[in-house]
Amino acid sequence: MPRPARCDEKVGAPREVTLWDPFLRGFHWSLAVFVILSWCLGQFGPAQMTLHFWCGYVVTGLLIFRLIWGFVGPAPARFSHFLRGPAAIAGYLRGIFMREPSYWPGHNPLGALSVIAMLAALAAQVTTGLISDPDDFINVGPLAGLVEPATRSRAVGWHEFGANLVLVLVLVHVAVILFYRFWKREDLVRPMLTGRKQVRDR
Repeated sequence: MPRPARCDEKVGAPREVTLWDPFLRGFHWSLAVFVILSWCLGQFGPAQMTLHFWCGYVVTGLLIFRLIWGFVGPAPARFSHFLRGPAAIAGYLRGIFMREPSYWPGHNPLGALSVIAMLAALAAQVTTGLISDPDDFINVGPLAGLVEPATRSRAVGWHEFGANLVLVLVLVHVAVILFYRFWKREDLVRPMLTGRKQVRDR
């Protein structure tokens, strides 16, 4: 949580603070690795997708952790800290193309939407994977028997669509990081590695 400005500091001047805790950083990079690995195994892996399933189980565990951490973790990790209303999002968008860092103390209002979109898409993806039945008698989801045959058959198509959606969200995420790095001159990768970020009191 950003500390209060000292009396000898200029209010609103950027300063470096510890922002992202080690557990959140570990979650972020672990999720990136296992989502990419799972996607590659699903697209190019062996016909028997045992490793793909295990990657999905890891992603499921990571999502459960993030849901819990969003309520009990340090302030910057909590959903209540970064979820904002339409007015805040519109206000942030008005300055998005300014060629200067935002120095936002956490996920900015627009970034918060991307966090929720990615978490929701991945949650849907693991759910459809767990109940899918591609009728090959090999890669049947472990929970497929709990739903109707028509549902588990349709889940295969939903899972394939979800894979494409996750790919789009990942590419957009990378594009935004590059936009901030080269247009706004703000490095968003380093803080997720070190936990420290330049922020401005608001």
